[in-house]
Amino acid sequence: MRASADIQFAPVPPDPPAVSPEWLKALGRFLEWLLSPLARLLGSSWSTIEIVLLIGAGLAGAWLAWTLLWPLWQARKASAAAAAEGWVPEREPALALLEDADRLAAQGLFADAVHLLLRRSVGQIAQARPDWLTPSSTAREIGALRDLPEAARSAFATIAGLVERARYALRPLGGEDWQKARDAYASFAIEPLGAQA
Repeated sequence: MRASADIQFAPVPPDPPAVSPEWLKALGRFLEWLLSPLARLLGSSWSTIEIVLLIGAGLAGAWLAWTLLWPLWQARKASAAAAAEGWVPEREPALALLEDADRLAAQGLFADAVHLLLRRSVGQIAQARPDWLTPSSTAREIGALRDLPEAARSAFATIAGLVERARYALRPLGGEDWQKARDAYASFAIEPLGAQA
């Protein structure tokens, strides 16, 4: 088999090394000349550079946290200021709501009248302060909103409690219940507006 010329047993000589073009060698020499002082500096003072890099990373992290958290803090501050001022629905829509609910109550539809107060109250809150509500906010959650003024929370809790009783406990509401819900809404939404006028 070794005598057969068809099979090669001797190692193949390696290819000659590739010759770099002269311009590539010149570029390598230039980059070596340009970057070798920086490499020596980095090698000799790495501990100092490491400290500078850590301080830079800390400052960048603080700046990033500031830019992300500052708008949230401002929004919370504005929300707290609005709550401190006391949010009240606009007078005309509040009066129109009471008129519509009074018409239902006059027909003996007390549960529907109270439910209308609740639904439109949620709409008024959502329109005035959309950041307070999410699509899944329940009446109990809305009634417990910290940013909602105390008078609004109290009125909302009264109305929501009556709606829960009528819709979920299936206990009918009477004229006294309607008057209680109406007074709660009016004392919050209408009387403060009258005092401001």
